[in-house]
Amino acid sequence: MDYKDCIITIPNFPKEGIMFRDVTSLLQNGEAYKAACDELAKYAKELGAEVIAGPESRGYFFTCPVAHSLGCGFVPVRKPGKLPREVITESYTLEYGTNVLCMHKDAIIPGQKVMVIDDLLATGGTVKATINLIEKLGGIVVGCAFLIELVDLKGRDVIGNYPIKSLVEYEGE
Repeated sequence: MDYKDCIITIPNFPKEGIMFRDVTSLLQNGEAYKAACDELAKYAKELGAEVIAGPESRGYFFTCPVAHSLGCGFVPVRKPGKLPREVITESYTLEYGTNVLCMHKDAIIPGQKVMVIDDLLATGGTVKATINLIEKLGGIVVGCAFLIELVDLKGRDVIGNYPIKSLVEYEGE
């Protein structure tokens, strides 16, 4: 399936010069949504993932169905003040500043194999922060997967030496 056919691009959103890739248009297509989640689940299974982790919020559209499909747990990674139990935190840099991600301190069992899934790989800061949180807790990141990768932003370079799968790549567009 060509997922690009299901993703609507919105020029100049949220600001001038940005080509916003709207994953919600793919979500509305049941066949494409199921195929994407199935493909991500197959990859997670191939890498031996025991739990799926992902940052809020659009990544949850893919992390939860994949975890459900594999019959494994899902670990939410959220912004400060959103998780009710004791958390660990990780700061990261964005194109326009810094931010912080949090994970429950007991979310990962040391040695547990974790797949990180998000809707979009851009600069890589969010995913690298997620990886750092998992590894602080002793988890083993077996790979990362994305619906969309914006190749020009070189997020793979920031993430480092982990297996990465993207279902759709945009380069120079």
